[in-house]
Amino acid sequence: MAALGWITPRRRSATARSVLAGEAAAEAARKSAQEAAGRAGESEPAAAAGGAAEPEFPVAGDVRAAAFFDLDNTVMQGAALFHFGRGLYKRHFFRKRELMRFAWQQTWFRLAGVEDPEHMQDARDSALSIVQGHRVSELMSIGEEIYDEYMAERIWPGTRALAQAHLDAGQKVWLVTAAPVETATIIARRLGLTGALGTVAESIGGVYTGRLVGEPLHGPAKAEAVRALAAAEGLDLSRCAAYSDSANDIPMLSIVGYPYAVNPDSRLRKHARERGWRLRDYRTGRKAAKVGIPAAAGVGALAGGTAAAIALHRRRR
Repeated sequence: MAALGWITPRRRSATARSVLAGEAAAEAARKSAQEAAGRAGESEPAAAAGGAAEPEFPVAGDVRAAAFFDLDNTVMQGAALFHFGRGLYKRHFFRKRELMRFAWQQTWFRLAGVEDPEHMQDARDSALSIVQGHRVSELMSIGEEIYDEYMAERIWPGTRALAQAHLDAGQKVWLVTAAPVETATIIARRLGLTGALGTVAESIGGVYTGRLVGEPLHGPAKAEAVRALAAAEGLDLSRCAAYSDSANDIPMLSIVGYPYAVNPDSRLRKHARERGWRLRDYRTGRKAAKVGIPAAAGVGALAGGTAAAIALHRRRR
């Protein structure tokens, strides 16, 4: 990924760095999508939604609409960055001590169901130090393997069916995540999505420098990335949808006409109910009950995604 320049916190405000991160993510996402379009036929086919129930939205044929999906705990169980760390450890990129820290952060995330800013900062700094000096092409190749090893089986079938509904309606579907854009792009391609907006790490001559372009694509930076991409793609945000599990993504959810809270944390669930946003829960009955959602809602959502789960399972065999 070509560097767009390194801006330190002392030279730019947090808002400016969010804009920079968002613009960098949008540029990277469009470039990846254009390259993928040029290789049409090489990408894996999208999994069929099968008998999953059609969501209330999207509107078929509305090409000025698109869908934006958060990744961690929305599309996939757990955090992509932690799964990526496990794969790098297996390939001897770092020591057991770092793996144990990753494992603890991932366990906390899965149990609490919310992001801890300190954990995310620690994971980001660790990942940058680990990949510094490595070629982008090397990490992309390894990322493909890690997806198969740790991520493919953690995709939520219900959320996958929602994304497929947008694709079937002729709309573009983008992942929007704080995970590295390279990892996010691999996941998007494997799921048959249009592309991904992710955190852009600086590289020079195809080699990672260990620095970021702007800041992680998190919170307000996600909203900036969606705005930048919508402007470049000629989208009408009032006709677009966004999906997330976290209150950290309220800025992104608030700029579209169709916000969805998917597997929401307690703060987002409260916010969504106050504003009449749509809610979807694809966790188990026990997990749904833990966060205050009727168990039947979780079980019913899982049943609704059964066909998609079968399709994904067959494709991986």
